[in-house]
Amino acid sequence: MADPVTHRIRGRGDNYEAVCQAVEVIVNVERFRWQIYTPNFGIELDGLLGRDPGYAASELQRHLADAFLPDSRLLGVAGFSYTFDNGILTASVTVNTVFGLVDTTVEVVL
Repeated sequence: MADPVTHRIRGRGDNYEAVCQAVEVIVNVERFRWQIYTPNFGIELDGLLGRDPGYAASELQRHLADAFLPDSRLLGVAGFSYTFDNGILTASVTVNTVFGLVDTTVEVVL
């Protein structure tokens, strides 16, 4: 699992733990930026910079759904909500997986 202090992956997780880790990595990796990941891995957040918060929130919801499509363990998103404060868009979403629900949060500086 990912160590929140060192940001390193340690140990091994199966089933629910593994899918939680996959969700965490997907929402924290900018798509197309890192050569170590395939082009269909991660989320596109760079295009949201400088946008209107309402527009950015609706696009973020779409980008989250798109980011989870390549992983067959991730079945979809629900419960999308967001707040905007001091130029930071914070979105919360529940990811439906084959092992249960995973809650995650994404922050974007606009």
